[in-house]
Amino acid sequence: MKIIAIGRNYADHAKEMNSPVPENPIIFMKPHNALLRNNMPFDYPAFSKEVEYEVEIVVRICRNGKNILPVEAVKYFDAIGVGIDFTARDLQRACKEKGLPWEVAKAFDHSAAVSGFKPVAEMGDIGKLPFSLKKNGTVVQQGNTALMMFNYKQIIAYASRFFTLNIGDLIFTGTPAGVGQVQKEDKLEALINDEVWMTCEVK
Repeated sequence: MKIIAIGRNYADHAKEMNSPVPENPIIFMKPHNALLRNNMPFDYPAFSKEVEYEVEIVVRICRNGKNILPVEAVKYFDAIGVGIDFTARDLQRACKEKGLPWEVAKAFDHSAAVSGFKPVAEMGDIGKLPFSLKKNGTVVQQGNTALMMFNYKQIIAYASRFFTLNIGDLIFTGTPAGVGQVQKEDKLEALINDEVWMTCEVK
């Protein structure tokens, strides 16, 4: 399985990062080893001094597909979860300044914390899904999928032009504004509809 992630999919996040709004989905990848499941702790990596959290709605692919039409895209995911895209911002900044790829900042081990999943049919209107992140009990990020610049159908159709989507693949759909740093001993809680779906302690 692979992890596909979408950058700058919320206008307020693009603004806070001083980045332009994209014309097409911005795609980057994370390997299987990036997964962090079952509320396991996140070990702060020794190679960074500026790790940030980014809460995101995650969809799970349920069919293999290539060059999927947007109108058919809803058939290719069956479940919703929530995740945290951990980013070594200092490494990402240094790579960008040199015009280099930034996998070391986004795709390192355990950089993709993810909750369990629930069937789409049990989630209500997934096009208007509120989600949030708490750090040490305080809400630091709030988003709603209604504000995504590229919706689920557009993301799946666009990504499948370049990569065959396979059963079990995960797509992180982008983060809203409010990203910030984590420190050791922080406790993160990712919520959908004000329900805690995942906890993650920083060690």
